[in-house]
Amino acid sequence: MKLYNISFNNLKRRKAKIIFLVSGLLIGIATIVTLLSITDSMSRDIEERLDRFGANIVMVPKSENLALSYGGITVGGVNYAVEEFYEKDLAHIYQIENKKNLGAVAPKVLGAVELQDRDILLMGVDFNIELALKNWWHLIGAPPASADEVIVGSEAAATLQLKSGDKIQLTKDRSFRVAAVLEPTGATEDGIIIGDLHAMQAVLGKDGRISMVEIAAFCRDCPISEMVLQIAEQFPGARVTPVKQAVMSKMQSIELFKSFSYGIAGLVIFIGSLLVFVTMMGAVNERTREIGIFRAIGFRRGHVMQIILLEAMAVGLVSGLLGYGGGNLAAWAVMPWVIPGSSFAGFNLSLGGIAVLLAVSLSLMASYYPARKGSNMDPSAALRVL
Repeated sequence: MKLYNISFNNLKRRKAKIIFLVSGLLIGIATIVTLLSITDSMSRDIEERLDRFGANIVMVPKSENLALSYGGITVGGVNYAVEEFYEKDLAHIYQIENKKNLGAVAPKVLGAVELQDRDILLMGVDFNIELALKNWWHLIGAPPASADEVIVGSEAAATLQLKSGDKIQLTKDRSFRVAAVLEPTGATEDGIIIGDLHAMQAVLGKDGRISMVEIAAFCRDCPISEMVLQIAEQFPGARVTPVKQAVMSKMQSIELFKSFSYGIAGLVIFIGSLLVFVTMMGAVNERTREIGIFRAIGFRRGHVMQIILLEAMAVGLVSGLLGYGGGNLAAWAVMPWVIPGSSFAGFNLSLGGIAVLLAVSLSLMASYYPARKGSNMDPSAALRVL
């Protein structure tokens, strides 16, 4: 009779205890899979939310001037003289090696005009891109529906005494309607007037020119530093910098979730290994007579160890497969409760392989000492229990 046949028959004969052992190990593996699956899903959801929270790369012309400013772009007055980009050249951004990681490219034109005897900074944007990128903006009024409508920052609106529906004369022959007032953001936007990109280019006499570009990379673990270098190669006259706060916030949030899951997983692994050890130790003690007979009829120590370890391997394999399936099912059921509106990230085959390998390894390691103890049993002492 082959050793694996003996192991298989032992498993069939001790069904109740094997079911208990499989259940314990299954719960441990399922808990780990559930936690890691939820963490992965939450990480994806958090990354998407953080990615939507504005740009994480800013491209500006190289300049040392300081005056009216926005995001590193400086404006000294109406005759703002800084080398700028041409709008047609922005297509080069989509030629970088990591172009698939580009989520949003938001060009802007900046300049100053005089309004009510005050210098006011104008910013021209593509509202379709800008409002999606700056989803934390809250407007008092409606988003601009035409090129002749603008958004006024809260401080600018208070200083100029403007409200939604008012008219402002930015040039001698062109007026604009205030479509909305931007609620306070605590940033530069509070003191500026924001209009349509091409309309502001015409007002400022900068047709076809861009003052700065904000770039958002929408992806998991985007290689921000590499993308910065690639964009800088396409625009030698630009200063391309990552917004480190956004990247650091993303990484810190994800690491917190991962650390929590790994800590819980480590605790569950310890409990699972302890359960396997106690159960297998009890099984060896119960099988003293059986092991004594094996040794008496010529089974070597290695044979006895193989029989016990083959049983442990079978238990680990079944527990790993069932635990992986059960863990994913639990994660799928729990995920909508953890983050409303989020969804399960899907089955991760790599995680499945790790779960099975972990279950088998855990079962073997916890069974090694009981197997070694059984194999070292003196046949004469074991047979005295008969």
